Amino acid sequence: MPDYPPGAALAAPAATSLVGIPRQGGEILSAGTLLAILRRHRTAWLVTTLLVTLLGIVALHRITPQYTASGMLIYEPNEYKAQALQSVRREGPTTEATMASQAELLQSLRIAQRVAERGHLDTNPEFNPALRPPSLTQRVLGWFSSSPPAEPAAQGPRLDTSGNATLLAVQAALKAHPVRFSRVLEVTFTAHDPVIAAAAVNNAMDIYIKDQYGAKARAVHRATDQLQQRAAALRQETQRHEDAIAAYRARLGLFQGMHAGIDAEQVTHMTEDLVRARTELANADARLDAARGRAGAAAQAAIAPSVVQMRAQQDQLAAQAQIRQGRLGQSHPEAEGLRRQTEAAQRTVAAEIARVVSSIEAERRAAKDRVATLEANVRTAQEEADRTARAQIPLNALQRDGDAARAELQAVLMQIQQTAQQAAIETAEAHEISQALPPDHPSWPPSGPMTLAAGGAGVLFGLLVVYCRHLMDTSVNSGEDIRATTGLACFALLPEIGKRARGHLRMEDYAARRPLTAFAEQIRALRAGLWLGAHRPQVIAITAARPAEGKTVLTVSLGRSAKLAGEKVLLIECDLRQPKFNRIFGAEAAPGLSELLLGTARLEDLPRADPLTGLAYIAAGKPGGDMLSLFLSDAMTVLLKTVRAQYDLILLDTPPVQAMSEARVAAAIADAVLLCVRWRDTPRSVLRHALDLLRETHANVIGTVLTRIDPRAHVRSGSADAEVYHRRYRAYYRG
Repeated sequence: MPDYPPGAALAAPAATSLVGIPRQGGEILSAGTLLAILRRHRTAWLVTTLLVTLLGIVALHRITPQYTASGMLIYEPNEYKAQALQSVRREGPTTEATMASQAELLQSLRIAQRVAERGHLDTNPEFNPALRPPSLTQRVLGWFSSSPPAEPAAQGPRLDTSGNATLLAVQAALKAHPVRFSRVLEVTFTAHDPVIAAAAVNNAMDIYIKDQYGAKARAVHRATDQLQQRAAALRQETQRHEDAIAAYRARLGLFQGMHAGIDAEQVTHMTEDLVRARTELANADARLDAARGRAGAAAQAAIAPSVVQMRAQQDQLAAQAQIRQGRLGQSHPEAEGLRRQTEAAQRTVAAEIARVVSSIEAERRAAKDRVATLEANVRTAQEEADRTARAQIPLNALQRDGDAARAELQAVLMQIQQTAQQAAIETAEAHEISQALPPDHPSWPPSGPMTLAAGGAGVLFGLLVVYCRHLMDTSVNSGEDIRATTGLACFALLPEIGKRARGHLRMEDYAARRPLTAFAEQIRALRAGLWLGAHRPQVIAITAARPAEGKTVLTVSLGRSAKLAGEKVLLIECDLRQPKFNRIFGAEAAPGLSELLLGTARLEDLPRADPLTGLAYIAAGKPGGDMLSLFLSDAMTVLLKTVRAQYDLILLDTPPVQAMSEARVAAAIADAVLLCVRWRDTPRSVLRHALDLLRETHANVIGTVLTRIDPRAHVRSGSADAEVYHRRYRAYYRG
């Protein structure tokens, strides 16, 4: 037997790793518990997984494969040079919306109809439901339905159900979608035959390209017709304007290339001459003022430099005369001579000024006369120009209308020429990048992903089966389950020791023979749980809800452990219907408890010694009579009262509570009751019912023992009390 760790499962805390799946009683299962549940039901899980996976693979191979052929187009709208075509066919910039619109156009019902016509898909049962054999459901419905005789077809339009179904099937198989961030359109078609799929894609692309080119050619022809009609109307309008101009010129005597009167250019030249003349007159006035001395010195110097020089000489002579007069007196000859020179200089200056003024006045009169003449000429020219302009206004209007008509006619003629050139070089807006080839592998069903999906579905369905089995599993799996079900403590977890691990030892002898094993440690943990309580019980009834739950092994092992610890122990076999003590202790049949309660034997003669440990025990004796009455008799009370004084511990091995009434009587007269629960075998409902039966007799049930546990499976269960079997405690035990 492998070594397992010790420790009693006393009120172990619940698992803290929650995954949200409730177990019976509303408790949440931890991840470790879920893994343990999966391991426990691994056979059902594996069988379900394999079965669902195989069914999925079989169904996959029965599906008719479908092949998807793919081709590529590039959409490149042309730049229309002619203004007329820009208004007719020019589209906006190529956006995602434009590409999506082209994709919808490519997979439209009109193109699907032409693809069906080219490929004769109406004769293919895949696309024409009328050619398919009736399904099983249709045949069954046909058997039970009585169809009336067919009436003659009525005249007039009829609904082509078969043709419409074919078109819809072809449209559903034809798909087009734009490649993101490009002008490329991917066209696909799905069919059972790869050759049909490839041909349908190529036909769809060819139809789309030709439709695009045809639409552009029709637009060019419409634009050309409109332009030609417009040109004819403009020719008539131009001729009408020219006739009106000729009639007006003839009425007013105007001729082509000639103007009546003075034109604006001549008036402008005359005005410029008048401005220059007025400028000269102003200059003459300024010079006259300067010459007369009414201007500044600078202006006078500029107009008459000779006068200025003479005045300077005059001032110089006057200054010298004053100096001489101051020195020599006014009568001095030098002073007199200087005075006469000064007077002569004054007369010379006055004569020069008079000459300059006379010259400037003559120039001013000439300039004034010129200004007057030019002003008269300008007034006359303006009046003549006004008369000419009034006569030219209607003519100009007629000429403008004629020029506009001729210009528009010229523009239309140029547009007709451009349209003709555009039609000669016109190409389609879409081009094939790659044609569709028959695909080598089917696109549906995807074998790999669907096989994985079948496997995943098998795994999930297997998990569902495991979960359902777990929900239906009402047995006790751990000390946590016992506490959740009964509210009682679980003092020990007794492992199931296999024959190979025990060797030649019996189960009842294992704890005594191998005191350093995990099983023996769990017996000691049970003793600690019982002995360390608030009130140490002396008479303990050990029972179970059902047979084969290990109560007798527990009774013998607990008694021997207490005896080896130095206590005086007495075992009393109260299971009179299935006695085992004589076999366990290797004794022959002899009077026992039944004889004592019947009064045919004495207490002093009944106790026997265990040959292994020396503990005392009283066997069941010979069964017979009303055993319940025996337990209810005063003899049973006297027996327990007597042995209390002689022994430290009295263990009563009672029959199962669920079926035997004497077990409840023995439990009621004992100090405490210890309930054995078999791991993964005892249902919770049975456990609760057994506990209810004991409590109805006012028995003092102080706890439970979980028996016959598979240590390895319990370690993998994820329960909190599974720690006691972890391998980390292996070094503490031997044997």
